[in-house]
Amino acid sequence: MIAEPWVTAEDVAKHLGVVKDTVYRWREFRSLPAHKIGRLWKFQISEVDEWVRLGGADDVTSISTKQPGSDQ
Repeated sequence: MIAEPWVTAEDVAKHLGVVKDTVYRWREFRSLPAHKIGRLWKFQISEVDEWVRLGGADDVTSISTKQPGSDQ
């Protein structure tokens, strides 16, 4: 059995066609599966794909896009 490689948020962003900040927001606010390895967050594409299939990325408008210090 070949182990699935761990990938970065940037890899996940490319895979899903979103920006890296969205991946981190989904991890924080929408329970995107991620594993902290040292100081880094790592992902497995199979877990990310299953999360998407189960609707984890639905209704992204509920995620706050307000930047700290902005008046939006």
